[in-house]
Amino acid sequence: MPFSCASAILEDLTGQPVSDHFIHETFEQVGTHAKLEAVIPDQAQIAERIREAPTGKWRPILVVVSDGANLPTRPRAPRDASRGPGRYQEAKGFRLYLVAKERMIHLANWHQIQHEGQFGEDLARVAQRIPRQKVRVALLGDGADWLWKHMTACFPRGRQVLDYYHCAEHVYEVAKAQYGEKSPEALPWVEGTLCSLFYAEIDNVISSLQRMEPRNDQAAELIRKLIGYLNNNRRRIHYRSDRLAGYPIGSGAIESANKFICHTRMKRSGAWWVKENGNAMLRIRCSLYNGTFDRVFDRYKQAECAKAGHGHACP
Repeated sequence: MPFSCASAILEDLTGQPVSDHFIHETFEQVGTHAKLEAVIPDQAQIAERIREAPTGKWRPILVVVSDGANLPTRPRAPRDASRGPGRYQEAKGFRLYLVAKERMIHLANWHQIQHEGQFGEDLARVAQRIPRQKVRVALLGDGADWLWKHMTACFPRGRQVLDYYHCAEHVYEVAKAQYGEKSPEALPWVEGTLCSLFYAEIDNVISSLQRMEPRNDQAAELIRKLIGYLNNNRRRIHYRSDRLAGYPIGSGAIESANKFICHTRMKRSGAWWVKENGNAMLRIRCSLYNGTFDRVFDRYKQAECAKAGHGHACP
């Protein structure tokens, strides 16, 4: 919730007036201690969750899924000064969770407004905490090159799975352009194409697309793009064998995380974030979702006690 709402609710609950400026300042201080090493569960915690995951004849699946979320940012400026024009920047995020006996067990979320190199470094640090011999690894994502570059570098033996629903969107776009949105030819073509892709018949689908006679320039361009998309991702399209082995084929888990962690708080009407504050908010929200906020707050509390001269006597 906005800081002003938090201030009013806190006073209603406790009778203690606390300004929204104080809450904002405290948030910034806590955010400086919400570093990756504290926000992400440690190696022992992750191993324990894997150990407790229900299993059948196969090891549980560790799913690594990545995506980006565009968030409103603005330049830093004094409180009463003009803030200048804002712009949207991408918060690159990843989520790790377990699939065991069709149950989903959350492990970790991490989202930051940063370039892809930093994203890769963060994912690599988290990957070091994973006991790989205890799990089967699945890598899930859309067609973004930066995403696959870093996921495969961190988990080189992970099973790569192209998000089925993202793939289907491209197929529907071609059908709409080629046949018309509500034409009787569109749906049978889409269903046949997706069925072929489900059974990994990539060459058949590409051959069919190449034989198409585009009805206009837009259809021709979308057909060209779909052929390139399927060629670039052909090793990631094997949905039937994925489902038989228990692997997920959709990236809804990261879409949900983007909404809950990023959009719900940071895309409120009129909200524009200084990048540093936005990243602090993302780290704190990730710690709440990961179950590590107490560890983050303890770091803040100990630092404040040390600053006040209490040393290690802080309760």
